[in-house]
Amino acid sequence: MNMRGGFYGRFQQRFPGPRPFHASAPAYMPPLAPMAIRPPPFDPYLCEEYFPHLPEGDDTIISQSIIARHAELIPNAGEQAAINNLVTKVKQVLEKMIDKPEDFPAAAIEEVREVGSFKKGTMLAKNNIADLVVILKSLPTVESVNALGNKIVGELKAAETKEVFGCVSREYGCEIAGLQAVVRLLVTILPQNSKLLEPDLHLSEKVLQANMAAIRHARWFEENATQSSVKVLVRILKDMKKRYEGFQGLSMWAIELLSHYCVIHTLDRNPLPLSHAFKRFFMLLSTGLLLPSSPALVDPCDLATRINYNISMEDMDSICSTAQTLLHVILHGGIDHVLGLDPKGATITTEMSIWGDVVVTPLEKAYLEADMEPFYKDDDTNGMDTTPA
Repeated sequence: MNMRGGFYGRFQQRFPGPRPFHASAPAYMPPLAPMAIRPPPFDPYLCEEYFPHLPEGDDTIISQSIIARHAELIPNAGEQAAINNLVTKVKQVLEKMIDKPEDFPAAAIEEVREVGSFKKGTMLAKNNIADLVVILKSLPTVESVNALGNKIVGELKAAETKEVFGCVSREYGCEIAGLQAVVRLLVTILPQNSKLLEPDLHLSEKVLQANMAAIRHARWFEENATQSSVKVLVRILKDMKKRYEGFQGLSMWAIELLSHYCVIHTLDRNPLPLSHAFKRFFMLLSTGLLLPSSPALVDPCDLATRINYNISMEDMDSICSTAQTLLHVILHGGIDHVLGLDPKGATITTEMSIWGDVVVTPLEKAYLEADMEPFYKDDDTNGMDTTPA
């Protein structure tokens, strides 16, 4: 059922201006209409007394399709060897620079941490990219970060004369690229040095904070999401994010948290079977888990925020409508199309599709930019002629 239309209508009437994306209460609340507290999105897996689940045997086809697609998404032995090799070499160079800081005075390194999908074991095939967070004692300028990347490339070339390496400057730091793999260096600083940053001279504080958060995310995932079913679900959903435009607003961190929730968060503390967790993900998004006034999920690495705080309203709408369309297709036998096992599934979120005697039509946008314009305008004269006599 499409639950978005009425909600957005009520949202527009109560908030004449754009609502800031913060976990706290909105900065402005009209005095004439108190804000309604929206209940948590409907989750049938927390209401088993009233919505009993089907036996797992009824989901055999979904389970088999998920396993088949996951087998295609796992990097092969050659890819894993290539990325492991490059990560090891880059870390060795960085550790050498930590032990002998006098050899590279342009940037003093405190420590290096592995993060991202390589660290978490959720890397996709044909996506040989690993992430390392480099924590600096010094303040990072664009020039010093580029010098750091070029220093690493120089050391790699000296050790492997027949290999080809290169450094590319990025907003988050730089990339060290080989022929078969890439290592991204996510630069950040010690927290106590943040007050010394100068916006026109150093890397963006927002980027530095995001890179530091990647360390907390990797640690949390390593401690809480060791179940293989969680990692399988993360891989499947990351692949779907790449293939469906409506999911572009989902961050990797949101996918990881929701995957963990869908598998682990149950009444009896027993993990859900993979097929049920997969369907649960789409059910939660379909009922509005990430819409503006939804309680959403608290970020376990930042308890003051929720996982939807930095998703634009347009992306919230796209995520919700895309999930609803895909859920309809899944429940009517189109699992292979949704997962990408059947190439005909590429258009199911943009074009009408037929599944037996059921027609699934992609939903229209519920959110428009014009909806966020002030409800009452100073120049609204209801068509009356106000020209002086």
